[in-house]
Amino acid sequence: MSRWTISNVSEIIELFKKRGDSEYGGEDVTQLQHALQTAQLAEKENSTAELVVAALLHDFGHLLHDLPDDAPDLGVDDFHETAAESSLSSLFPLAVTEPIKLHVQAKRFLCSTDRSYNSKLSEASITSLELQGGRMSVEELMEFKSHTHWRDAIRLRIWDDLAKDPELETPLLDYYIDFLERASL
Repeated sequence: MSRWTISNVSEIIELFKKRGDSEYGGEDVTQLQHALQTAQLAEKENSTAELVVAALLHDFGHLLHDLPDDAPDLGVDDFHETAAESSLSSLFPLAVTEPIKLHVQAKRFLCSTDRSYNSKLSEASITSLELQGGRMSVEELMEFKSHTHWRDAIRLRIWDDLAKDPELETPLLDYYIDFLERASL
């Protein structure tokens, strides 16, 4: 669980400004670039404000710890999905926090149910998959599908996998303040 509790949108913006330039887990983008690209993909699909915010904040948990950028290569899972969900749950509804909490499980789900999905994973994502439990058992698949927002988590996961282009232009973080405010409780 996270020791952080985020109580307003300004704290989110501030943390991105402070720590968003850190490397995104072995990829050629920063945490902020990855977040903005994921949110942009959600917005392009005319997603709800809640799902755009979930896309923006899905890896927010990476900003909440002091582990090195290469922690997965060292065999360390930072449990960023639960840290993000925990830190954001007092500010946002389940339509935001559930897809965030489930996006790692969504990767495991897709690896277990879509033969072509594994070939789309980056090397860094394959490394983290093993730390996160690998493919799901039949019981885990059923448990995942019992969550109300499991389909949104799948959509988020697909955007997550695509949001790794160091040359892609996105709106600035301030553009998403309105989304953050509309989606908050």
